[in-house]
Amino acid sequence: MPYLVRKADAFLRQWKNNPGRYPLIIKGARQVGKTETIRRFAEENYKNLVEINFITEPIYKSIIQDGFSAESIVRLISRIDPGKHFEENNTLIFFDEIQDFPEIATALKFFREDGRYDVICSGSLLGVQYHRIASISVGYKMDYQMYSMDFEEFLWTRGYTDEMISDILSHMLEGRAFSEAEYNVYSNLFLDYCILGGMPAVVANYVEKGTFEGSLALQRQLLTDYGNDIVKYAEGLDKAKILSVYNSIPAQLAKENKKFQYSKVGKGARAKDYMGCVEWLKDAGLVNICYCLGFPELPLKGNIDESKYKLYISDTGLLVASLDDEAQADLRANKNLGVYKGALYENFAAEALTKQGYGLYYYSKENSTLEEDFFIRSADELIPVEVKANTNQAKSLSQLIKSDTYPDIRHGIKLTVGNVGISGTIITFPYFCGFLLKRYMEKQDIFR
Repeated sequence: MPYLVRKADAFLRQWKNNPGRYPLIIKGARQVGKTETIRRFAEENYKNLVEINFITEPIYKSIIQDGFSAESIVRLISRIDPGKHFEENNTLIFFDEIQDFPEIATALKFFREDGRYDVICSGSLLGVQYHRIASISVGYKMDYQMYSMDFEEFLWTRGYTDEMISDILSHMLEGRAFSEAEYNVYSNLFLDYCILGGMPAVVANYVEKGTFEGSLALQRQLLTDYGNDIVKYAEGLDKAKILSVYNSIPAQLAKENKKFQYSKVGKGARAKDYMGCVEWLKDAGLVNICYCLGFPELPLKGNIDESKYKLYISDTGLLVASLDDEAQADLRANKNLGVYKGALYENFAAEALTKQGYGLYYYSKENSTLEEDFFIRSADELIPVEVKANTNQAKSLSQLIKSDTYPDIRHGIKLTVGNVGISGTIITFPYFCGFLLKRYMEKQDIFR
């Protein structure tokens, strides 16, 4: 299969060009493309790659038996496999699947001090395992979060250039509508992306075959693999409860009130019975948590009600794969992304914001119909982002902007099935523009 260009490629090149680089830990859920990306980077930038996988080659867990110094670890690796070649300043040591051997993270300090070899660690890092890794390598490593492919990376696989993507951004910055032909092309590409999601194996299969053949089977196998990983790595927690929480998310997103409710997970279920389950799924990279704001004002992080939140699947394609057969048919045959009461649109928006580095926040006013899906911010302004499965008026958005009760809110953004447009203080973008919101915020003048 062809190599799929990833945003991590550019990050890794920047890391390599930094003379003061630290050992790197690439985090991310299973099968988001970490290993293939690192191998490609090594092939293009180093004479030697020393790759060790702690799941398939558990014998290498003995490399710390003489301590954690770089010298002793390199010596023991070469004793196990004399064919591995270490050339100073031209060798990348790649420790893969480190969730099975978190102790190796202690060695990162010594590799950093030694300086002769570059080191990258990776793994699914499911749940609490990463907290162990981070605590024993603090101050001596750099982290990079890798996700499944975003819509921009998907466009790259379809032959779209950076210039074409810059043109999409220019439409947003100028408030200029797309032509009918442009709109239809990008909308159809976006629909394909929502159905496929961004898991590299699924996208590569689509690129190779040119059809959706086999995509659903691949997605459902990934869901099975995630369930198996939960059983394997959820130490100290009730694995069945974690699985129940994860499996309940699609049905909960189908409700008008999408706030996550434990009572929907199991009969008589209460939050205290499931403590740690949601956090574990977040740490595993399987869900994105959207917290409820106590009040829509700045700052965001110190203004949340931690007992209220929505849960979104981290890859919309996997959410699609978990839908029932009737919803699958409606989506694929009728191009109906509005199935599940707009849950797919919301999930995509949450995924797009997360992949751009935004935190997820929503607001729901007590005893009121006032509710807003997401919020982002400029230097001094809070911007609500409303997700619409149609082109209807955004009543909550207008109310937040017009009311003197919310002084931090002066503009709003609406993501919809419609075209680009500006109506007073509300800016409307088609869904396929969602991946560019951060660049839009950095370059536009409205919020300055």
